[in-house]
Amino acid sequence: MRIEVTPADVAASRYAISPLGEAVSALRLHAGQRATVGLAPWVARTRPAYERLRRELPAVGALLALLRRGGYNADFIQPPPDGTARDFAGELAVVRATPLAQARDELARNLAGPRPTPPAYARRIYQSPTVVDQLADAIEAAWTTLVQPDWPRLRAVLERDLLHRAGRLLAYGWGAAIADLDQRLRWLPGGDVGAIEVTNNDPQTHALAGRGLLFVPTVFGALITYVERPWPFAIVYPASGVAELLGPPDPGRTDDALDRLVGRARAAVLRSLAVPATTSQLVAQLGLSLGGVGDHLSVLRDAGLVTRVRAGRSVRYRRTPLGDALTES
Repeated sequence: MRIEVTPADVAASRYAISPLGEAVSALRLHAGQRATVGLAPWVARTRPAYERLRRELPAVGALLALLRRGGYNADFIQPPPDGTARDFAGELAVVRATPLAQARDELARNLAGPRPTPPAYARRIYQSPTVVDQLADAIEAAWTTLVQPDWPRLRAVLERDLLHRAGRLLAYGWGAAIADLDQRLRWLPGGDVGAIEVTNNDPQTHALAGRGLLFVPTVFGALITYVERPWPFAIVYPASGVAELLGPPDPGRTDDALDRLVGRARAAVLRSLAVPATTSQLVAQLGLSLGGVGDHLSVLRDAGLVTRVRAGRSVRYRRTPLGDALTES
């Protein structure tokens, strides 16, 4: 698939976070539909809550039975954010407002083609006149049980990634903004009209035509492209800096060389700076005290492993090449 863009699409592009998308993707992660790289400790910690959801709420299983890779997934259960600052309740209200006829059309398309037949209980839910509310209830339960307790830290990493991504697009253009989003994305320069090439099963070309692209980072999800109306053109992509996302490393984990060299908490701060961050963002992400993060940053800065840059009224820290080399060794 190709998404054609023009210089006007830079100014029209937007950035958003989707709490609802994280709830759906968290379910997929637990169900084995997503890789758990860097998130295995979180999956282990929340596994009992997930298994309780599966036992107590059949609609969770029905929701998971719809989700598949390499095929169409009903858009109404995970619509992209509209670029405004909606919270989870606002996004869920959009799902609940889906007309039944639209839901039935999307479900029929979702279930078409060669794929395992959903369980009987799931098929009964799809055929029910309350299917939209039942699937929305499953998403709400996933949010409340799995995602909401960790949302401050999740949001800190997602917001940080958005600032980084927006800066790269404005400063260096589409090639820099797309370069490390996902290995299935490639920028094809072409004068006034370039294109984002997406490796998937869609052979079509879609033109932004000045409407811009919506960038949506995700912690628990994977690459998703939205190119069908009524949704905005959007790319959901894995956020950077997720490895140390949900707090300090597992106490049972064996220290690696970097932990032994600089200390476990300080190593966590250094690893978290894969994307530049403010002190307050690191506090929210790692669950450490403000003073503790400040002390660690001071030592890392004196050692030449991080540097600080001012962005407007805030100060952001970033790793130096030496810091990058240490974390990647």
